Amino acid sequence: MVVKGIVYMKRLFKIMLKIFIIVLIIIVLAFLFIKLYKPFGSSPNKNDKNDYFKRSKIFKDGKFVNIKDSNTNDNYIDTFKDRTSGKDTTPLDEIPYKKYKYKKAKKDEVLITWFGHSSILIQMHGLNILVDPIFDKRSSPVSFVGPKRFSKVPVNINDLPKIDVILLTHDHYDHVSYKTLLSLEDKTTKFIVPLGIDKDLEKFGISKDKIQNMAWYEEINIDGLSIISGPGRHFSGRYIFDHNDTLWSSWILKDEYHSIFDSGDTGYGNHFKEVYEKYGQIDFAILDGSQYNEKWHGVHMFPEESVEASLDLHSKVSMVNHYGAYVLSNHSWDDPVERFTRRCEEKNVEYVAPLLGETFNIDQYKDYQTKWWKDIK
Repeated sequence: MVVKGIVYMKRLFKIMLKIFIIVLIIIVLAFLFIKLYKPFGSSPNKNDKNDYFKRSKIFKDGKFVNIKDSNTNDNYIDTFKDRTSGKDTTPLDEIPYKKYKYKKAKKDEVLITWFGHSSILIQMHGLNILVDPIFDKRSSPVSFVGPKRFSKVPVNINDLPKIDVILLTHDHYDHVSYKTLLSLEDKTTKFIVPLGIDKDLEKFGISKDKIQNMAWYEEINIDGLSIISGPGRHFSGRYIFDHNDTLWSSWILKDEYHSIFDSGDTGYGNHFKEVYEKYGQIDFAILDGSQYNEKWHGVHMFPEESVEASLDLHSKVSMVNHYGAYVLSNHSWDDPVERFTRRCEEKNVEYVAPLLGETFNIDQYKDYQTKWWKDIK
């Protein structure tokens, strides 16, 4: 019996050793994959973090932390449960779009083109500024899994003009695309990003000389246009171990003619009033108001809150974005724009609701209020 017991224990030990080796190999391979696979990006080093600590008030204990305030309205959770359109998360019909054609903007006018989700071209002060471009089939680090785009991309990258600045709001895959950014590098002069995302772009292979990182309320001037990194309530991370290693930002663009605000992904809070108090009335606001859910209410606004943000900013005209391409929550696909425009009309807030690929002048916004989504199943 003793001999049999020893033989059994030896066999068990060999089996356990093999399992341990296999698990160890899997862990090592996974670690190497995360470190070497370029679309995952890269994490800040110790020197970077020391720099962030000096420049950012919300960088604490090696991570960025969300701003907290009492100005959030949880009553909107009940509104969320009432899915106003009753439609699916993706449309059965094809979403209408306009094939993008470049129009040159005068120095004293602002032209806006929405490409779906949060991808927007802002032509301002004679400059072409592209925000959060993603033209991929999927919002994912890999091509075979992840949220799949349900609308046509209304632009061919070759048809885009020379891009003076690409602005990124945070590092999530539906905002920072390895494939799209690399394809745009040759025609882009400068990439301006929140703290830490510069490390991702360098890992992608984008020239370090083209990249400028910024903390909240830092400002850069390009040919007379002020570009200011603003606050928000969100989070960051591209893989398991990098949660909140990088900053998230809104953006304020100002020249002698106009002021533009892009909220990036954000929950509702006092920061909109702070932007108004610091920079004055906003002429045109681009506001997060989609992919919301009561489970993550603090980091994505419900559409009604987007309208409140517009009021806080004293925005002359506003639009909701972060919809029309990828499904990241379970609300109806047209719920964001339907609820946003309805609330705007109730609150006498001026708005636009453009088609994908449609270029409009913000001073002619009333021509872009057609409720195109109404007839789509």
